[in-house]
Amino acid sequence: MTTADRTTALLDHALASAQHEGRLPSVVAGLVRDGELVWHGAAGTLDGRAGGPAADADTQYRMGSITKTFVAVCVLRLRDAGRLDLADRFEEHVPGSALGGVTLEQLLTHAGGTQAETHGPWWERTPGGDWDSLAASPAGQRFRAGRRFHYSNVGYAALGRLLEAHHGTGWADVVHSELLEPLGMGRTTPRPTGRAAPGLAVHPFADVLHVEPEHDAGAMAPAGQLWTTVGDLARWAAFLAGDTAGLLDAETLAEMCEPHHVVDEPGQPWTGAHGLGWQVWNVDGVRYAGHGGSMPGFLAGLRVRLEDGDGVVTLTNTTSSTAPRGLAERLLQVLGENEPRPVAPWSATGDPGLLELVGTWHWGPATTTATLAGEHLVLGEPGTGRGSRFARTGEDTWVGLDGYYTGEPLRVLRRADGSVSHLDLASFRFTRVPYDPAADIPGGVDDRGWH
Repeated sequence: MTTADRTTALLDHALASAQHEGRLPSVVAGLVRDGELVWHGAAGTLDGRAGGPAADADTQYRMGSITKTFVAVCVLRLRDAGRLDLADRFEEHVPGSALGGVTLEQLLTHAGGTQAETHGPWWERTPGGDWDSLAASPAGQRFRAGRRFHYSNVGYAALGRLLEAHHGTGWADVVHSELLEPLGMGRTTPRPTGRAAPGLAVHPFADVLHVEPEHDAGAMAPAGQLWTTVGDLARWAAFLAGDTAGLLDAETLAEMCEPHHVVDEPGQPWTGAHGLGWQVWNVDGVRYAGHGGSMPGFLAGLRVRLEDGDGVVTLTNTTSSTAPRGLAERLLQVLGENEPRPVAPWSATGDPGLLELVGTWHWGPATTTATLAGEHLVLGEPGTGRGSRFARTGEDTWVGLDGYYTGEPLRVLRRADGSVSHLDLASFRFTRVPYDPAADIPGGVDDRGWH
């Protein structure tokens, strides 16, 4: 058995174990690396019965709230096109609802304080009405807008309506024309088509099944309507990993994955947050982005490790189970342990013209070290204190990329003879010796010097 064969066997075993131990009628999963679906598998049967039809890579499952990430990307495309600003109030684009005072950014990040669910019957199991009906219902403002994270399906119904207002067509048509069609995601649809898994619930105390309803959620559909396959969802994971096919600027994608509001669970450390449409996790210092999804009869998951783009997708047709989350973590672990990414050989690619900037610098009496890492100047250790990387923006100008100095300017100040005198970083002076009297230290240097 080759290494690849052994890895496949381990992945298939992990999938089968999750299906058995989690009592999942059927489950499909895939792994993405370098923008490609490098493994996919299926276990169980669509109807949950022995000998029933098997799941495969072309079987549709409902993705639930992963739908929200498509809506969010379309909103950011409008922002990038100059048609709206994230600081805009919702009412500036869609007047006539109780959500009007909440900003678009707050809706995207679930920080608008908006009610989580509708006032009517359980919307996930009943056909939905139109936007006018939803907008006319009494809206519950649970918290002051901007105060905290509070997940809101109603908020994403509003963002779907925003897309319709700007494009003059249904939100699903916008998602299809702007994202699904150009990405080749032909098996992602608002309602099930072709081969599709039925939504099932498994009894908590017995091995028996219950069929869940399937319907059009109407105005609430942008919160969780889309159906997809493992192959199509893997393409969306590749999008999140950076292969956007030119549909979204890399800087915008990075902005969407920044943690805006932590998910605060009492008594638990902060490991999760929400960005502009994407969920973000910090697992032992490793950043992931993606989204989970659940609707009656279905669970879905998408998670990408941001540092290298390895991703995992899972789809199953059961209403409730903890197995899919553990499965996703296990699949990524198996891939990493058995198929490690190749290590690029070191080579001397540094710019010798920048050597005058490296070495020891002093901010007052504090000492830091400047190094070169590829195209970046690095002060200290990023992630520790005020350590940061800097990208060059001009002959003697740089901009911070990390932590405290993100977006802050760094200037190299020179003497008349062209040699480097000191660094000016967001008004702080870094000198070669502590409080160098020749370096124009703000506030001056005591005439007695060190004594």
